[in-house]
Amino acid sequence: MRFRAAVLVYSLAVVGACSDNGQPSIRLSEGAVGTLSNQAAGAGSLRVAVAAITSPQVTFEKYEGLLNYLSDSLNRPVELVQRRTYAEANELIRSRDAVLGFVCAGPYVVGRRDFGLEILAVPQVNHESTYYSYIIVSDESPADSLSDLRGRSFAFTDPLSNTGYLAPMWRLHELGLSSNGFFSSTSFTYSHDNSVRAVADHVVEGAAVDSLVYDDAVEHNPRYRAEVRLVEKLGPYPNAPVVVHPDLSPEIKERLRELLLGMAGTPEGRAALAPLRIDRFVVLPDSDYDVVRRMAALIRRWTDGG
Repeated sequence: MRFRAAVLVYSLAVVGACSDNGQPSIRLSEGAVGTLSNQAAGAGSLRVAVAAITSPQVTFEKYEGLLNYLSDSLNRPVELVQRRTYAEANELIRSRDAVLGFVCAGPYVVGRRDFGLEILAVPQVNHESTYYSYIIVSDESPADSLSDLRGRSFAFTDPLSNTGYLAPMWRLHELGLSSNGFFSSTSFTYSHDNSVRAVADHVVEGAAVDSLVYDDAVEHNPRYRAEVRLVEKLGPYPNAPVVVHPDLSPEIKERLRELLLGMAGTPEGRAALAPLRIDRFVVLPDSDYDVVRRMAALIRRWTDGG
C-alpha cells in the first residue's frame, strides 16, 4: 500500500480573527488542513493525527514514508489527519476519530490530565530524546536574547505548544518580567516553520520555535541560514511523543509500539524515519514530562491572574 502525499498551496497571513485566548493568529489558509489517505478510506483504516508542528505541505512530505511503513506492516490503509491547532489534534484522539497521534509535549500533558492520554513511543533525534525552544530573530535585529525583545512583535506557535509558547512564557517568569505588555504585539502562527518564515519575512520581530523544526528549516533553506538567527536556547525538554487513547485495546497498542520501536532495525524503517530526522523510537516514562507540567501549571495561574 502506498500513501500519496499531495502538494497543498498555503499562505501566511495575519488575519483579523482571534485565537482562543484572544490573540491574533498568523495561520494557514483554511483549505490547507485536512485528510490524505494511501487508498480509499474505510472501516479498517488507521487514522493518524498530526498536530500542526509544521505546515500541511511539509507534514505530508515528511510523514509519507512512515505512513507507508505502517500501512505495509499492518496491511491496512492509513489516513493522515492534520488539524490547525494542538487542541484539535488532541480531540481527534479523545473522540477516537484517530488511533495514533503525533503531538507536542505541551498537548500531551494536557491530554494526559484531561482524558488519560498515553505515550506509545518517543522519537530520538541526533541520539537525544530531548529538544529545545529556540528564540529567533531576523539577522538585522539588534536583539541578543528574549529580554531584548521588550516592546517588539513576537510570534508564538500555539497556546498549548511547549517550545512555541510555554517555554518562552516560563523564561519571562524566570526573568521577573510580566507577560502583559512585554511585547508590543503577539500572534500565533500554528506551525513552527511558519514562525520561522514570519521572522524571515519581517512579519514579526521574534518568535519561539521547536529546535528540531528550526534546524531542519535552516539546513534546507539557504535564505533562513542567512536571514534568521538564534539568540536564546531554552530547555532541554522531552521530545514530542507518539500517543494513543488509554482505552485502545492492549493488543493494538503493543503492535503499534512494536512497529515503531523496531523501525530503526530495518532498511525500510530507517528510510521512512530519515525525512523526519528520527534515529529511532524509544520509550520514556510519563514522569519525564513533569517539567512541562510545572511550566503549564504556573503559566495558567500567571495568565489567569492567579
